[in-house]
Amino acid sequence: MFDKILIANRGEIAVRIIRACREMGIKTVAVFSEPDREALHTQLADEAVCIGSAKVSDSYLDMNNIISAAVEKQAQAIHPGFGFLSENSMFAGVCKDCNIKFIGPKGSVIDALGNKANARQMMINAGVPVIPGSDGILADVEQAYEMADKLGYPVIVKASAGGGGKGIRIVRKKEELKEAFLSAQSETKAAFGDDSMYMEKLIEGARHVEVQILGDSFGNVIHLGERDCSLQRKNQKVLEETPCEVLSESTRAKICDSAVRAAKAAGYENAGTIEFLYDEDSDKYYFMEMNTRVQVEHPITEMVTGVDIVKEQIRIAAGEKLLYTQDDIKISGHAIECRINAENPLLDFRPSPGRIKSLFIPGGPGIRVDTAVYQGYEIPPYYDSMLAKVIVHGRDRDEAIAKMKRALYEFIIEGVDTNIEYQNKILNNKQFEKCQYNTSFLENVKL
Repeated sequence: MFDKILIANRGEIAVRIIRACREMGIKTVAVFSEPDREALHTQLADEAVCIGSAKVSDSYLDMNNIISAAVEKQAQAIHPGFGFLSENSMFAGVCKDCNIKFIGPKGSVIDALGNKANARQMMINAGVPVIPGSDGILADVEQAYEMADKLGYPVIVKASAGGGGKGIRIVRKKEELKEAFLSAQSETKAAFGDDSMYMEKLIEGARHVEVQILGDSFGNVIHLGERDCSLQRKNQKVLEETPCEVLSESTRAKICDSAVRAAKAAGYENAGTIEFLYDEDSDKYYFMEMNTRVQVEHPITEMVTGVDIVKEQIRIAAGEKLLYTQDDIKISGHAIECRINAENPLLDFRPSPGRIKSLFIPGGPGIRVDTAVYQGYEIPPYYDSMLAKVIVHGRDRDEAIAKMKRALYEFIIEGVDTNIEYQNKILNNKQFEKCQYNTSFLENVKL
């Protein structure tokens, strides 16, 4: 097992990893940008190193500075969390070259699965259903026009690299394609340093269902069930739950089996998530992409399975076998996660950085809050606006909803605007209560 791990991230995921390491008796090194000098993760870690300025390219995306910090502090491994360098195969390769363990899959597997276009071809080869679309990367706008005419509008142009909703544009008519393609390309280039794009037919009214998998270096791969992540705004997830209530047991088994087969075909190691679109009307599912990292919403899976995904990531990276077989995994009850952001829903979700003047975090049976904020904390304007994740677990979906309503009622954040009331409106919506929603729900329903 590792003696010391560097966490190449910030915010609540850095805190989450530090806590797991402390429970495992592993020392931690936090890295931070200048604005994050007083951030919680820098205070909880055993050691902390400044790696640059506010600009992510000069800090959290600066491989040289991060590797230098790891070497200086003699960290044996680096956990990238999610976002930033977590799905960067070059970074995984640099870690390997420096004899530092990258807590994630091999760089070659990241290229094969983290690159959305490559992953699509791999799924075709593995016999996993895929959405009709382009075979590989689109060379330019002209090729995008040709593919869109072949597929028929509406289509969706997507970045091959990255995640978090970046580099994705829906195109409903030919006149919109050029601007959508170029703006998505520019966005993903700025965020991930890769502007390669591909295209798929837009399947409207579907659900976003993803399967959590774990694989070790001995060829063992298991799934931890599925999550329903259909409640999204502009391709950003807002609320997630597990299990997906609308799946039949036979369809659930098929989706989870497809995820395991795909991971085995790739020789996948560590934690990963395979995302599908599910069409309720036809009872068909289609592979979308694979995230070769831990997901923001991993806590709801932990709540219903009892598996600590971050600890398993660390054990796998240290060369240990999975603690669990597929028969050990039992789904118990229902879990929901609400993402609490510093933003104003009444002003088109405008980010709301600033100082937290007052804070009360909810608690009680079945309530978990993952956060990196504290009273007096100054939220910087340079990074993601997520303040916290409220996670609840109940015996069934109705109890989970009731617990979340109670938790959000107790949650007090003063000094900045938040989306807590917006989340409450979702929970009290009749269609949500009946589980009648899909990926376009938040765009089409007035809350």
